[in-house]
Amino acid sequence: MPHLDVSRLRLRGGPRADAALALGVLVLSGVAEGQRLGPGGHATASWIASWFLVMAVCAVLPLRRRYPAAVGWGTVIGTGAYYLLSTVDGPLVVIPVAVLYALASRGRVQASAAMAAVMVVGVGAGALAGTGDVNGTAVFMLAGWLVAVLALGAVRHGRVAYAEEEARLRATRERLRIARELHDMIGHSMSMINVQASAALHRLERDPGQAHEALTVIKQGSKEGLRELRATLGVLRQVDEAAPTAPPPGLSRIDDLASSASRAGLDVRIKRVGTHSALPAAVDLAAYRIVQESLTNAVRHSGARRVVIRLDRDDRALALSVQDDGRGAAIAGRSGGSGIAGMTERARALGGTLSAEAGRTGGFTVRARLPFSHHHEQIGGVVDDQDPAGG
Repeated sequence: MPHLDVSRLRLRGGPRADAALALGVLVLSGVAEGQRLGPGGHATASWIASWFLVMAVCAVLPLRRRYPAAVGWGTVIGTGAYYLLSTVDGPLVVIPVAVLYALASRGRVQASAAMAAVMVVGVGAGALAGTGDVNGTAVFMLAGWLVAVLALGAVRHGRVAYAEEEARLRATRERLRIARELHDMIGHSMSMINVQASAALHRLERDPGQAHEALTVIKQGSKEGLRELRATLGVLRQVDEAAPTAPPPGLSRIDDLASSASRAGLDVRIKRVGTHSALPAAVDLAAYRIVQESLTNAVRHSGARRVVIRLDRDDRALALSVQDDGRGAAIAGRSGGSGIAGMTERARALGGTLSAEAGRTGGFTVRARLPFSHHHEQIGGVVDDQDPAGG
């Protein structure tokens, strides 16, 4: 039987590739079988049967995608019978090897193993009976090739399954990331709009001027929220749109967050300590969203009047805290909400930590530490304390 390098076997093409393989094997087998005729050119019954098996096995190969099991059994039995009848080492074994590999690579390892076992046992029994030109060495080599083919197919199936599972996990993580982005973005905007709308309704008759101011804030807040929502949905649609003119969410926009919260009635103070250098994009976005969600909770649930945001950056991590003077238990008791859980997931995704707890004497504090790469280049030095309140 011919030598076969199974490590190079790849049957990945479509029906055309199957037809080309079948045609190539048919031609080579025809050349090999032509040598059996001898000088006289007389066809014996054994030669006719061998040639018929060659044509039958090659003919059914293009049907393997539609009838994989039937084609597998047909090629295995036909090839086994061929080597028991023929006295030449034709290349017909390539056909069942290709089919068995294709079946194993698609997860049908047990069926492939059963077919291979039938082929080996049949050829081995023929060798013991002295049929054909097959000996014990050829049977042993055939068994080794088929085992190798099945192993390669099973490995490929495992790799494909692993890749598919990884793709599903990436898609799930991406959906969760988008859900967090939308929750933080829409939740913050809608909270500010809700507070200002309530204030406008309350002041509409008694103080129309302040009601007009609140409605102006609602207009600005809704416009900003719609801009961020449109940008996010534009990424999901993957359409060609003009690049947004506003900077992406990050700590460079923390003053905008503070201004928005101030319009909702909060006195927001920002304290920056440590080195001043560009943050990795993931850390910058996570820090922005954590501050945003903390301010949203302070506006919606705590009844706070004052919030202090502290940003402390060194060459290893960004430490931030958001502390308010409201009813801390009101936020801590909201176990059904997803805001704190989302902030925690953001921090953990970066290898960081986050804690959110009510103070003993009131208020609520969110603390997070977001590490980043040690090789990140520093582009600045120490920044003076910029707390407007001096504390």
